[in-house]
Amino acid sequence: MSDHPLLDGASNSSFRYGAFDTSSDSPALPECDEQNRQMVEKRLLRKLDLRIAFLVLIYIMSWIDRTNAAAARLSGFEEDLGMTGNQFNTLMSIFYVGYLLTQTPSNMFLDRMTRPSLYLSICMAIWGAITVCMGVAQTYHVALILRFMLGFVEAAFFPGAIFLLSRWYKRNELGLRTALLACGSSLSNAFSALIASGILASLDGALGFTGWRWLFLVEGALTIVVAVSAIWILPDFPSTPSVWLLPDEQTLAKRRMEEEVAAGNEHKGVPLGGWSGLIEAITDWKVWWLSAALILMDASLSFRIFFPTLSATMGYNSTITLLLCAPPWILGTLTLFVVARHSDATSDRFWHTAGPLFVAIVGFMMAISTMNAAVRYLSLFFMAQAPVAHIVSLTWVMNTFSQSQSKRAAAIALTNALSSIGFIGSSYFWPSRWGPSYVNSFVMCILTSAMSIVMFWVFREHLSRCNEAAEAEEQALGLPKGFRYIL
Repeated sequence: MSDHPLLDGASNSSFRYGAFDTSSDSPALPECDEQNRQMVEKRLLRKLDLRIAFLVLIYIMSWIDRTNAAAARLSGFEEDLGMTGNQFNTLMSIFYVGYLLTQTPSNMFLDRMTRPSLYLSICMAIWGAITVCMGVAQTYHVALILRFMLGFVEAAFFPGAIFLLSRWYKRNELGLRTALLACGSSLSNAFSALIASGILASLDGALGFTGWRWLFLVEGALTIVVAVSAIWILPDFPSTPSVWLLPDEQTLAKRRMEEEVAAGNEHKGVPLGGWSGLIEAITDWKVWWLSAALILMDASLSFRIFFPTLSATMGYNSTITLLLCAPPWILGTLTLFVVARHSDATSDRFWHTAGPLFVAIVGFMMAISTMNAAVRYLSLFFMAQAPVAHIVSLTWVMNTFSQSQSKRAAAIALTNALSSIGFIGSSYFWPSRWGPSYVNSFVMCILTSAMSIVMFWVFREHLSRCNEAAEAEEQALGLPKGFRYIL
């Protein structure tokens, strides 16, 4: 495989790395609107940001529904369903098996739709219903099947939401918006613990149901309510007529994306098949390299699934244990915004990925070194910085494959889906027999974090050489400055 970008995965005739053709078949904005583009663009982004913010609430519900089993574990979930040995770890792992299978075909289907808002809302309502069913499960095997189905359906949301963002925002705007979306993950870790502590403490025994059953019933019902609201709130694609956009805003939204991919006629002269973007992504080695790096990173993030278990090692009761889970994730959310905004401002992705991972490694080492409650609690604040790296790296994926919408959809889905392999295996990093110190578990997290950093460094060096080659070509041929990979 050549290092030169012209020979490295470029498959459409209207785009070339380096200089590019900025012609477009879309209707031009009137001259008066061209002069006022900045004003129209601000108005467009303000409206869009308000609707995209609703994705944060959906992502919060998504993470609550996938991690509430960890909180239920503190209230007799394992005992009531007769779990033994590593069965709870298998229950947590099976979610990501379903999650892995659905993401890529879901995003390819989403790329062909005109109403992604309806599709994502329906998927959300279904996973809310599955969560409700978890609340009435009577056996371990029923719960196992439901967890697999939950991952199968929930997989449509996050890569779909990331792709939706990439269809509205420019490359230098994506970092902050992706961070806004991803803060739902950190916030859910914080507030799900608070919600769980309230439900487990106040509803235990109500109507003959134990507290952990009420946890699934209440949170599943809330998910369904949010899903119904999302039908009218979520945006569709810029090419889909929208009643909430003025005509000049709609035209500018489409033009922005045409400028971003460097050609509005992306597929002109190229036969377009429903799976062409998937084929392009599969045959691009960069997709597989990034996927491997993300697998290692997600393996190191497995502590998120067992966060209440780690908090419980400090010896407090279940209510205090869950309340203590919130502050580290609140700090992690604040850090996420700062790092993502600075990443956009400096057009840097690698160091803003590696930095949070280094901080998390310090947290893992602190947890290994002592069983002192204060030090171990402080270590949780350091660990909670690691998800920041995951979000910045996903933005890097979108930036790297921004030249083609269909390929971008497939690349986002493939990398995010394959990365879930890291969670499938790393769910077994935390067997009960390794507790309460979990030294071996933290050692595994340190190793996978370090390996991930190395892989991202190698990837950065490759992209840097590609940019240098493009600059040399432009100078030799007298071409204007074209596309550059963000490092």
